[in-house]
Amino acid sequence: MKNLLIISLILVGALVGYIIFTTFTFSSKQIQPDPAEKILIPNSAIENFSRALSIPTISHEDPANFDPSAFYEFARFLKEAYPLSSSQLEITYINEFSIIYKWEGSDNSLPPIILMGHIDVVPVEDPTQWTEPPFSGNIRDGKIWGRGAIDDKISVIGNMEAVEILLQEEYKPNRTVYLCFGHDEEIGGEKGASAIVDHLKNRGVNAAFVLDEGFAITQGMVPGITKDVALIGTAEKGFVTLELSVSIEGGHSSMPAHETSIDVMAKAVTKLKDNPFPYLISQPVQDFMAYAGPEMNSFTSRMAFANPSIFRPLIISTLSKEPSGNALIRTTTSPTIFRAGIKDNIIPIQAKATVNFRTLPGTTMQDVKDRVLTLIDDDRIVIKEGTFNSEAPGSSQVETFGYETLHQSIKEIFPQVIVAPNLVLGATDSRHYYPISDQIYRFVPFYLNKDNISTFHGTDEHLAISDLENAIRFYRQLILNATSK
Repeated sequence: MKNLLIISLILVGALVGYIIFTTFTFSSKQIQPDPAEKILIPNSAIENFSRALSIPTISHEDPANFDPSAFYEFARFLKEAYPLSSSQLEITYINEFSIIYKWEGSDNSLPPIILMGHIDVVPVEDPTQWTEPPFSGNIRDGKIWGRGAIDDKISVIGNMEAVEILLQEEYKPNRTVYLCFGHDEEIGGEKGASAIVDHLKNRGVNAAFVLDEGFAITQGMVPGITKDVALIGTAEKGFVTLELSVSIEGGHSSMPAHETSIDVMAKAVTKLKDNPFPYLISQPVQDFMAYAGPEMNSFTSRMAFANPSIFRPLIISTLSKEPSGNALIRTTTSPTIFRAGIKDNIIPIQAKATVNFRTLPGTTMQDVKDRVLTLIDDDRIVIKEGTFNSEAPGSSQVETFGYETLHQSIKEIFPQVIVAPNLVLGATDSRHYYPISDQIYRFVPFYLNKDNISTFHGTDEHLAISDLENAIRFYRQLILNATSK
């Protein structure tokens, strides 16, 4: 018994020693390059961004509401606002409204880079609720107001301004740069991004890396870190919608049957909600812990991230407490539409429910359908796939030319921020680009915080002028870093 106690104490001591050792040797992965020269951004850039926001390039769910005139106007605007890009770069229009700019490099042996953005925006629900009209592009209080300011005309205009400045400076890239702007990202990107990729693939393009929208520089949004954190999305979740329906004889509400269509559907949806997908620490989240862990303010947090296999239950428990954290470690289940009944005294014959799942990398659409069938276990319920589904793409690596170039460029323009990879919870056009690159990243260089995050697809979308100026500086620096090595 005494020997067993001694052995136990030795093992505990060894474990404690190991934890302390790994925590103190959990070194920072942040690079510290010299800050880039802060170039002057012309006032015309602010005017151009304002003009871009004033053009209502709206993607509607109903194709009948599509207004081509706004997209033609946007294309004309780009030609007028960026004369050097329009005259010196090769321009290709895809399905009329999506645009590819090709800036030929001097060395064709080097794989190109692709910088993305999307021209379209979501509709505005109630313009009267906006401080400034949503398609005014008004400039007030140091901000530029309008739908698309952060989603995603900042990427389009930021890149165009950066290229125009470099052309003015007579810069010559060694590798080719593609600017790819889709026109239907908000409704799936099939005619835009998907068609762009087909075009590039047919021409043998295989990119060194692709940069799209996704994360930003978060302020006060990463628990345990007080500094601003620039999150680079190295993967994104998939999107699966299932439509459930059941038909049972109805009747008068005064004589209800033991079970109605609403009862059956309600039980089915409850089963799905009561049995969430198991947690999974995916590769992007593992990478996040490796990069963000050493920067945590508390020793306890650093210790947990330095030893994720030992403290996995604590990490899972902590992340699960908040919806955003829970979404990082689970394929989520969200009932979004429930339809049944036409009158208060009629028991409906049919009930329908729509359930949206956001899948982690490694979880397929078939996995979701199989799990739903098993959980519901009711042959009366018919299950159909929604019209817009997308598999979760694979994860891009962090020890690559693309990630390291992004890391360097961010630190050169925003020296005080922490840089870390992570998993993007929403869907972006970049998921279409895997046939021509396996290194795809998602980051937009503006500050995102609790004050402006609600304007994303919401009311009063706007961007600080300083954010626009720094975004242009970032894209310029990124192109320099990527095309001069």
